[in-house]
Amino acid sequence: MMAFFGDKRRFAVEVGDWAGPALRRVDLWAAHQWLTCDDNMAFVRQFRMAVADNARWLRAGHGAALPFADLSALATHRRLVAGAGREEEDDALRRRFRVFDRWGPTTDNLTAFRFRNGDHLQITWQFWREEHLLEHPEHVGTVFTFEIRASELAAILEDTAAVLDHGGEPPAV
Repeated sequence: MMAFFGDKRRFAVEVGDWAGPALRRVDLWAAHQWLTCDDNMAFVRQFRMAVADNARWLRAGHGAALPFADLSALATHRRLVAGAGREEEDDALRRRFRVFDRWGPTTDNLTAFRFRNGDHLQITWQFWREEHLLEHPEHVGTVFTFEIRASELAAILEDTAAVLDHGGEPPAV
């Protein structure tokens, strides 16, 4: 059973087949980029909880605006990645804006941040794994971005969690 939610031009999730009693294929796209290109096998229980938590967080109106008034989202992303030389403060700031938090290995290949502007989110990310960058040299140093209504992203995540809850049984062990 496959389920698809969203729009690959902004953000989309495809939940695919089971790969064992606890793993299921989950593909993510944003701004026409396949995010789960390095690992698209999600540990369903953990992934579902993280996705549902993110949806609740968004519905509650959480999220912060760009922290540096004079910088764009792309420039802010680069500054957060580079840091300002104050390790503890830099880590706290990165944690505040991190996106795809606790989604497991499916998004471990990304450095990604979200910035809220009213009901809209601007999400930035870049691929960081050396193996990925060797295969896709066009991604070296590239920061991707997309904008989406928080309610639209929350709905995609809620639909994803529902399919992971009720989308068929895993294969028998």
